[in-house]
Amino acid sequence: MNTFLGLDYPTLWYLVVGLLFSGYAILEGFDYGAGSWHLFFRKDLSRRIAINAIGPLWDANQVWLIIGGGALFAGFPVMYATMLSTMYVPFMLFLMLLVLRSSAIKFRSAENMLWWRKTWDIIYFVSNTLISFLLGVVLANLLQGVALGENYSYKGGMFFSFLNPYAIIVGVTTVSLFMTQGAIFLLLKTEGRLHARLTFLLKKSMIFFIMSFAATSLYTLVFLPGVTDKFKEYPVFFILPVFAFLAVANVPRLVSKKKYASALIFSSLTMSFLLMLVAFQLYPVLLPSTIHPDYSVTIYNAASSQKSLGIMLTIVLIGAPLLAGYFLFLYKTFHGKVKLDDTSY
Repeated sequence: MNTFLGLDYPTLWYLVVGLLFSGYAILEGFDYGAGSWHLFFRKDLSRRIAINAIGPLWDANQVWLIIGGGALFAGFPVMYATMLSTMYVPFMLFLMLLVLRSSAIKFRSAENMLWWRKTWDIIYFVSNTLISFLLGVVLANLLQGVALGENYSYKGGMFFSFLNPYAIIVGVTTVSLFMTQGAIFLLLKTEGRLHARLTFLLKKSMIFFIMSFAATSLYTLVFLPGVTDKFKEYPVFFILPVFAFLAVANVPRLVSKKKYASALIFSSLTMSFLLMLVAFQLYPVLLPSTIHPDYSVTIYNAASSQKSLGIMLTIVLIGAPLLAGYFLFLYKTFHGKVKLDDTSY
């Protein structure tokens, strides 16, 4: 099997896909989180400022989802097909909510009627919150496994089978983490009374996240079998939960000092370390089967050919610096406080 930097091609592609979806979670996390605060802002001006804070960024951030989906399809076509067919209903809901969210951003300020704006405000709030929740639901089901039989055929129920207790807890935790991320980002982009309001809301969201994170951690340790086995086998990776805990603890400290840029970085690191924990726990499995381990989708039985993976890794080495440069330019161009003008949403 071909290797690069001491790692085989499927493992490298596993890391590439994980990195892309981590980038999506971090960058779209503050977008979704900002939307989940939308109805907490009482004035129309505050809501417009909050939307325009993410206005130049939200559609660009979705590039990570598109590239991540493409990378999953290219590198692990069996996983792509199995996951989308298994979780068909959640993913269709996810796509529908993405369309509604985009429509709300575009159409909300197109008319001045009060009922029009209130309707889109509700759609915007609900779509952002449910998207965050569904991402957590999918992540939880990936971690605990689904009912896969022979030939990766799904033997479970429809949508409500995915709304098990663990998925609901992880979904709520995801919403709380994104809301914290969103509030911190909005504090960097706002001033005046809205800034003061967000300072108060951020404290509430941090309490919400810490409580839900503690509940998720406890549930994971108690009810997910074998969740600590890999850490016993590879003790060096205990550094991941330690780093995750330190990142979580550092956010309130930085917020109390009004170092919001640093707080946003550590909030993003929290997401990164938590996703690393999931990736480490699953590897080399992509989608565990709750029926029998032999039916699980792994990076080896789901991967494209070695030649295809090698070619695509070369493309990644060329494209990654270009993508990074584009986003550095984008965020540098649109940094600073929001100022509304005739072109604003």
